[in-house]
Amino acid sequence: MSSTLSAASVQSLPESAEQKKPLKPCCACPETKKVRDACIIEKGEDNCGGLIEAHKDCMRALGFKI
Repeated sequence: MSSTLSAASVQSLPESAEQKKPLKPCCACPETKKVRDACIIEKGEDNCGGLIEAHKDCMRALGFKI
């Protein structure tokens, strides 16, 4: 029975290890980041305020202080 318990605990380790890894800002909110960056490249930063704010909102929702 202890082998079953150790197997179960080994299976839960990758999940807990992933939770302990901090999310990097560069990897957060890829959907809003991609659209924001494309807009800035094509139209300039002054014309993409809504997309910039949407990306900031997404980052804040993940716990980043922006």
